[in-house]
Amino acid sequence: MAAIVQEITASMEDYLEAIYHISREHKVARAKQIASRMEVAMSSVTGALRHLAQHGLVNYDPYEYITLTEDGRKVAAEIVRRHTILKSFLVNVLSVAGPVAEEAACRMEHAITGEVLERFVSFAKFVEACPRAGTDWIRDFSRYCENGTNNEQCVKCLLNLLEKTRERQKTYDADGWTAKGSESERPGTSEQSGRPTEQ
Repeated sequence: MAAIVQEITASMEDYLEAIYHISREHKVARAKQIASRMEVAMSSVTGALRHLAQHGLVNYDPYEYITLTEDGRKVAAEIVRRHTILKSFLVNVLSVAGPVAEEAACRMEHAITGEVLERFVSFAKFVEACPRAGTDWIRDFSRYCENGTNNEQCVKCLLNLLEKTRERQKTYDADGWTAKGSESERPGTSEQSGRPTEQ
């Protein structure tokens, strides 16, 4: 299948993506639906469907329903996955407006490699999980893009981060279990007393 993917163009990938979404909504796709969704002429759709059929990615006969083959579904699902990840990153991490992110993701999805895409995923997870970043950090970045920043705002941000870090430390006791939780929740302790169970 890798060889097939290398042979199809970005335009053909867009057709596969359109057929994938239409099929999810209506079980099958019609040429007219594809043309409407992609805002292209019917003649362009016909040529694309013939090309995709030659590569074994769609089942196509004139005037019949269009469906994806097994290989076609795999390729289309990967295209949709790339698009979803990229748009999510642009919106949720870089604070790009939805319509702009949608258009950018459509362009980026055809060129990005799997390795780079996974770095996008990892970075998004890191930003959410790292105490130095998190959702507040993303929100502040969005504010920076709109209004810029100054030293006073940076100092406030650092003080806020320090306070949150201290609060987080308070929730853990010496052995790593949350101080807020019950002693009885620890494995190897008596449910009622919290003391270690006798072996």
